[in-house]
Amino acid sequence: MIKFLYVIFMNLFRAPYMIPKMRYQANHPEKYSEQKRYALVRHAITLMKRTGHIHTKAYGEENLPKEGGYIMYPNHQGKYDALGIMITHKTPCSFVMDKVKSRMILTSEIVDLVQGKRLDRKDVRQALPVLNEVAEEVKNGRKYIIFPEGDYVFNNHNNISNFKAGCFKCALKAKAPIVPVALIDSYKVFNSFTLGKVTTQVHYLKPLLYEEYKNLKTVEIAKIVQERITKVVEEYSIAVPY
Repeated sequence: MIKFLYVIFMNLFRAPYMIPKMRYQANHPEKYSEQKRYALVRHAITLMKRTGHIHTKAYGEENLPKEGGYIMYPNHQGKYDALGIMITHKTPCSFVMDKVKSRMILTSEIVDLVQGKRLDRKDVRQALPVLNEVAEEVKNGRKYIIFPEGDYVFNNHNNISNFKAGCFKCALKAKAPIVPVALIDSYKVFNSFTLGKVTTQVHYLKPLLYEEYKNLKTVEIAKIVQERITKVVEEYSIAVPY
C-alpha cells in the first residue's frame, strides 16, 4: 500500500496528460487499434515500474499458444497482478475484474483501453452473461486473464486460496486452451508494506488443451490448475521469515 501511494504521488505530474489521453483512446476504439491501445497501457505500466523500482521477470513465454484465443488463470495477490502479466504478455490481452474496484481512476482507463469486463460480485446472475461474453470473444481469438481465486488477501506472502470452479465454464464453452500462470511476490508491489526495490515473477505454464479437459468437471479442472500453479510458487518463491 505504501508503494502504491508513492507511485501515484510520483506520477501526479503526468496525470493531466496521461489520463485524458488514455480516456480518449478508450472512448474511441474505432480510431485506435487494439494493438495501439494495448501499447498505451504497457507504456503506463512501464512508467509505474520505473517510478516504483519494480522489476518483473517472465518465464515460460514459449508456452503461450501461438494462434487463437486462450484464457490465462493466475493466482491472485494484489493490484499489480494483471499489470505484471500485461507488461510481459506482448500481444494484447484483456481481463475480468471486480466492478467496484474497476471504477478507480487509472484503473478504469486501463480496463476500458483493453475492453475488459466488470464483474459485480454481489449479483451472481450478472456473472453468467459476462463469462459468456468472454467465451465468445476467446472463440474469436482474444486472450483473457481471469483470477479463479476471485479476491486476494493483503500481504498474502505467496499463499494461494482455493480456486472457484465456476470461472472455468467459459473456457469449456470457448473450447480454448487454459494457461495456468504462477505469480510470485506480486503482492509486494502494491499490497504490502514494502517500499524498496521489488522483483516479481510471472510464470506461464504449459497450457491445458481442450482435448485434455473437455470430459472433466469444472471442479476437477480448477484443482489441476491450482495444483500446477502451487507447485511452481512453492518451488520458486523464497521463504522469508515474517
